[in-house]
Amino acid sequence: MTINYSIIFTAKITEAKFYNHFTMNMKSISRRKFLGASLALGGAAMVTQLPFTLQAVPAGKMYKLPLGFQVWTIREELLKDFPGTLKKMAGLGYETVEMCSPPGYGWTPLMKYSGREMLMVINDAGLTFESTHYGMAELRDHLDDRIAFAADSGQKQIILSSFGLPGNATMDDWKRAADELNEIGRKTKAAGIQTGFHNHHGEFEKMDGVLIYDELLRWLDPDLVKMQFQVAVVNIGFRAADYFNKYPGRFISAHLADWSFLQNKNVALGQGVVDWKEFFNAAGKGGLKNIFVEMDPATFEESARFYNQG
Repeated sequence: MTINYSIIFTAKITEAKFYNHFTMNMKSISRRKFLGASLALGGAAMVTQLPFTLQAVPAGKMYKLPLGFQVWTIREELLKDFPGTLKKMAGLGYETVEMCSPPGYGWTPLMKYSGREMLMVINDAGLTFESTHYGMAELRDHLDDRIAFAADSGQKQIILSSFGLPGNATMDDWKRAADELNEIGRKTKAAGIQTGFHNHHGEFEKMDGVLIYDELLRWLDPDLVKMQFQVAVVNIGFRAADYFNKYPGRFISAHLADWSFLQNKNVALGQGVVDWKEFFNAAGKGGLKNIFVEMDPATFEESARFYNQG
């Protein structure tokens, strides 16, 4: 299938104006109000007032990192046919994979693999393996085992997927969790493995007048814990490039996603509001070593084509 990038370019200008219209007011409204307002508008009629300059250049022409994918959204297919699913993704143009910890996520069919065996299956599919997501409880209770698994499979990153804090957690709770992750990072660093932290939308709430994510960046040791930026927070007004520029060297990887306000859903890379030229121009400053697409499986093929074009 051939993608008409001129059509995407025209649509993206409209999406970008929509985005800019609301992000101008993000400092004065809450995340929930912002998201509610953006979804309520639902069209382009009110977004034609703002100028926007955009270059429709595929990301692969701007910044070259091996294109990876996160397995979470294809977990059902993956658990049914681990080698076959990996080969399918490699055939779409992906070069590296980020796993989820089989014991931590309860993925019984994959628990039969040792670290070395899993690496062999991944390499046999034509992919590299550098990163896995873990839950806080398993890192707290089984850290030595997880470090051994990462080392056995040749991985250099252990990424915490979430602190798992309750909805009523206080800022002190977030800070205590960050302190604990610093200690985990100290132990993984001694083993030659970098700990990372993956955000969700919840970290972009304000508490006591402070954005939780900004406070975490202040509290986490920049050497012991690097950040994995979830680009999907663009739908609540936060750009990855802004953080890469503001906090140089603090990031190790990113989960790539694009968003259409007009369709109210994730769309393939290059078809939504994310300015990928801006993103990749800032990626080196941020410190990115890996990028992983994480969206609806229907977006994987066109996202890879967009990134790898040219």
